Amino acid sequence: MYDLIIVGAGPAGLTAAIYARRADKSVLVLDKGTFGGQMTFSPKIENYPGYAQISGNELAEKLVSQAIELGAEIDMCEVTGVHKEGSFFCVSSDEGEFMASSVILATGAKHRLLGIEREEDFVGNGISFCAVCDGAFYAGKTVAVIGGGNSALQEAIMLSDGCEKVYVVQNLDFLTGEEKLAEILRKRTNVEIIYGSTVEEIHGAEVFGGIIIKNTASGEKTRLDLDGMFVAIGQVPENEQYKNVVTLSDRGYIVSDENCATETEGLFVAGDCRTKNIRQIATACGDGAVAALAACRYLDN
Repeated sequence: MYDLIIVGAGPAGLTAAIYARRADKSVLVLDKGTFGGQMTFSPKIENYPGYAQISGNELAEKLVSQAIELGAEIDMCEVTGVHKEGSFFCVSSDEGEFMASSVILATGAKHRLLGIEREEDFVGNGISFCAVCDGAFYAGKTVAVIGGGNSALQEAIMLSDGCEKVYVVQNLDFLTGEEKLAEILRKRTNVEIIYGSTVEEIHGAEVFGGIIIKNTASGEKTRLDLDGMFVAIGQVPENEQYKNVVTLSDRGYIVSDENCATETEGLFVAGDCRTKNIRQIATACGDGAVAALAACRYLDN
């Protein structure tokens, strides 16, 4: 029996563990994958306060070490569900069940991938998802943004400020983002929008060299030589197994208030898995602190 179980060991979950342990609560953190979440894919982070630059792995190690030194328990297992039994929560996993008085869901969200061969091999090494995080690495270089929605257009605009050339590759014959953003892009002389095309394969052996795209109408294939590629086709939260205790938005994110509380008393949510506008490491850490303090108030009442 724990005071608090945190599902997810990304920046939100680990920050929550740090705050909860400082409040002298017993804490168990569960995660099925690499501790640190999506930030471990970033070779260099330059927008996290206190560090001019730090790798995602190094920052994750610091957060994990701090949580463990404060007394948090961390276990690697896959959580399959959460349900409430009276005033307690039962967290089910592939290693059995754990009990707690309160739970924080900090499961994050995964970037939607294109589904092409060798794609995951180049994530963080030629393939990125965030221009704010990684755009500076490609100053004066050639990149492609895959997608045509608001996120893709915003990424392309930001990249076009520093890159020599930016391709926007959209599978439809039109952009689905706001017309104002599209108009900004069309005026950029270093931006080329390619419609009705999909990414078929990556070229380059150990070093990312670009992509092969195919026109969906003609079937014609074109090679784009690139220094990097930004995939902006949405994120995928993994929250379906919790819909019995939380409300999910139409995009699958957990609905919560500004205190990171859900409609289930004692159940809180933090980080990229919840409904919010900005998904960055710093905002995930902020959520973790808010959720942990809210959970502590709940436990103390």
